[in-house]
Amino acid sequence: MVSRVIPVDDFDLVIFGGTGDLARRKILPGLFRRFRAGQMPPGARIVGAARSEMTTAAYRKTIEGALKEFLDEADCDPKAIKSFLGTLDYVRIDATGTAGWSELAKLLRPDIIRAFYFSVAPSLFGPLAERLHKHRCAGSACRIVVEKPFGRDLETAQALNATLAEHFNEGQIYRIDHYLGKETVQNLMAVRFGNMLFEPLWNAQHVDHVQITVAETVGVNGRGEYYDKSGAMRDMVQNHIMQLICLIAMEPPSRFDPSSVRDEKLKVIRALDPPEASDIVRGQYTGGGEAAGYREEAGNPGSTTESYIAMKLGISNWRWAGTPFYLRTGKRLRARASEIAVVFKDAPHSIFGQDAGRHRNILTIRLQPNEGIQLGVTIKEPGPGGMRLIDVPLDMTFADALGPEADDAPDAYERLIMDVIRGDQTLFMRGDEVEAAWAWTDPIVEAWTRSGERPHEYEPGSTGPEEAQMLLHRSGRRWREIRP
Repeated sequence: MVSRVIPVDDFDLVIFGGTGDLARRKILPGLFRRFRAGQMPPGARIVGAARSEMTTAAYRKTIEGALKEFLDEADCDPKAIKSFLGTLDYVRIDATGTAGWSELAKLLRPDIIRAFYFSVAPSLFGPLAERLHKHRCAGSACRIVVEKPFGRDLETAQALNATLAEHFNEGQIYRIDHYLGKETVQNLMAVRFGNMLFEPLWNAQHVDHVQITVAETVGVNGRGEYYDKSGAMRDMVQNHIMQLICLIAMEPPSRFDPSSVRDEKLKVIRALDPPEASDIVRGQYTGGGEAAGYREEAGNPGSTTESYIAMKLGISNWRWAGTPFYLRTGKRLRARASEIAVVFKDAPHSIFGQDAGRHRNILTIRLQPNEGIQLGVTIKEPGPGGMRLIDVPLDMTFADALGPEADDAPDAYERLIMDVIRGDQTLFMRGDEVEAAWAWTDPIVEAWTRSGERPHEYEPGSTGPEEAQMLLHRSGRRWREIRP
């Protein structure tokens, strides 16, 4: 199988925060991989813009070091790196002042695609947007990319959207969530809407429940100050996991285009029921051995911020009424794993008797690690001695099914940046979608703040607080095992 590389037109991409961690770790290595794949045109140019006093030659040297640090050794072809570095320029920019803006305006070429990546704090979005227009860098056809957090509640999200809307229309704003760029997340849509096998069964009549797990082995580390103001709810549930819920639960869009897909996602968010307090478990990891606990890492001995959350959700629409969605996410857990499990109901009647056991089909979409899709089916156990049933997987681990091509697949940032250049917003969030997610999230967070209740403690390397098990045990269900 040969992958099809779709080239794009010439472009100027300006990365504000071009010397920052995200640019060095993800954005520029991703662009280099697209360059090597032949997807970047010869006339493409990338401009790093930041506060540091630096020449273009010094910037290129910095990015060369980043490519060698964050890419696999096999990707670091010296000739390709040298050619890629030739596409880079650098401008020292004062986001809130006047320095560097006239130089940037002179660098940008007329009549080609212009994209501006705001890899900076949200407080700088407004000043950057204002100066882009003041210095005639941004035209009606340009695009801007903004990173999360998109506010920290509904009020700040609305203010942020209003700030961006003063200078750009919605069709120019690309709110990036890297989860939507993952190959398996997009394959979830392909599995649902490209196969007659699944969509007729994708409803409350046939699905017993859905589990979403995003587990991490790391703690908050150097992000303690930021994380303590956000917690698992704001950092993961309101955005990443909300997007996964939308893709699982949404109705089939009329076509695969930005408006149709995002309209259906918005309907899901608006149909989410407010969860009962008894259907939410918050947790916070303790110290263990030489490892510091959450409060030590966050630098806040009295912190009540959750590093783990598990919830039971309902969706009030005809497709999903009565089917619970269980989600959990946390830090310092047993294994790093992200997966969606669609658990189908038992057969209404077993002809094989009690001794055959209880079996059900589970469709598992594995996001990380070892991306792939697996369907559990029931077969007869080989051998004599009666009808004994066992579950076996129909496995499509991408690395096995697609061979070397799977290893060379674009990562999330590569794919999403190229979508920006193409002008395709399908995998980006719309302003009303962000606001609807915060409108659902805010009352939950406010209730915790009023109660002052501390999260349940859990040990590093565990599966989370014991109380989280009861969310499923009350209805005779169990969490799937977290495996690396």
